[in-house]
Amino acid sequence: MSTELISYDLQGVLLPEHGLTADDLPSLASQLDSARDEVLADSKLWAAGGAVSAEKQPLDAGFHELPERLLAEYREQGAKSEVGRILATADELAAAVDRVVVLGIGGSYMGARALMEACCHPYHNELPRAARGDRPRISYEGNNVDNGAMQGLFDLLANETDCGWAINVISKSGGTLETASAFRILLAKLRDACGGDADQLAARVVPVTGTSGKLFDLATALGCREIFPVPDGVGGRFSVLSAVGLLPAAIMGLDIVQLLEGAAAMNEHFRTAKVGENVVLDYTGVCHLMEEKRGCDVRLLSTWGKRLEAVGLWYDQLLSESLGKQERGAMPLTVVNTRDLHSRGQQHQEGKRDKIITNVIIAECQSEAIAVGTSDFNQDGLNELADKTLPDILTAATRGTNQAYREDARPTADLLLPRLDEHVLGQMFQMLMLATVVEGRLIGINPYGQPGVEAYKKNMNAILRG
Repeated sequence: MSTELISYDLQGVLLPEHGLTADDLPSLASQLDSARDEVLADSKLWAAGGAVSAEKQPLDAGFHELPERLLAEYREQGAKSEVGRILATADELAAAVDRVVVLGIGGSYMGARALMEACCHPYHNELPRAARGDRPRISYEGNNVDNGAMQGLFDLLANETDCGWAINVISKSGGTLETASAFRILLAKLRDACGGDADQLAARVVPVTGTSGKLFDLATALGCREIFPVPDGVGGRFSVLSAVGLLPAAIMGLDIVQLLEGAAAMNEHFRTAKVGENVVLDYTGVCHLMEEKRGCDVRLLSTWGKRLEAVGLWYDQLLSESLGKQERGAMPLTVVNTRDLHSRGQQHQEGKRDKIITNVIIAECQSEAIAVGTSDFNQDGLNELADKTLPDILTAATRGTNQAYREDARPTADLLLPRLDEHVLGQMFQMLMLATVVEGRLIGINPYGQPGVEAYKKNMNAILRG
């Protein structure tokens, strides 16, 4: 398990035109330091339960030191701690069922999906049980309203006759219609699958919710054996390192302690490293400067390889809901290369100069490299590349693409991950959450709350109930 930290290379934005100079980031250092101080003060204020001024409400700063709190509790209390209970519940479910349906939307869904795609086998659900480490298959619902997809899930669940299936439902209030309706529908299916056995049903429903509200009341009525908390002061898009993300990750068999350790390491780096050496502040500063000085208000998170697409989609929500307010906020967009070089690549190379591209590059290939190989059928002309491997080709594509961008003065920066495991992913989640909050404080936008999202919910419910 790697403990090396993520790094950030901004050389690709230091361009003679349409970029920054080497003096721009240092000139912003005092403002970035002030924003960091404000974020640290917010965390202390929240933890102390102090009075919050009107302009800072809501102040959902509970995510910041959550990794340290959960780790400290786990070290002190072991199996009785929240992490200990999550691990035990995940193991019980894994032993009892062969599929877990995770129900949630937004932050209650995207973090779990990102964890699965980044850290599990890329074909986890298709593998036989032994090759999955004796862990369940994972399905997702409640993240959309799609009748056909739900019917398709019914077909899968009808085949789970040996070990059966379970539900992990995630919603702070239980009032979000997409997740609530999916839970009602699937709860009825699960009741039938359990033969009406109330005890078995209660054992196969594991909610993550608030300490009050519709889902909490429903889970209590069902007699669920464990009800895990969505912590106070932690908004949905900041909740991936709480039970919201940790329980699905543990069900998948991921090392949630290392996930938290990685986030805690990023917290320490954020607190102590100076501008120019601090990945959070440098990333924030470069993105801010490119928007303010060069009009780059589209932020492309360019992932190289397939496994980080869902992390990018998680970040899209994080940035959009946090800073897309007061007719401001950059537009995030995740791309997967080399796939999207054959779709969006033309726009990025020769389109409007409104984009900064952040390459997310994994330094170490963690599986055996596959060579192109020789063939008697060389009509494709690839025998001359026979000794090259797929990682070699991806590296050449990464270097060649960014060379083309830089030759046309298209600004790029690199976010370098030493490898892809739970420790590094914990770092990445925490880094991007901190960077988003720092930028909010830097530009005077409260990064917490999402008032715009509530408008569609209000209208949808009024139409349905009218």
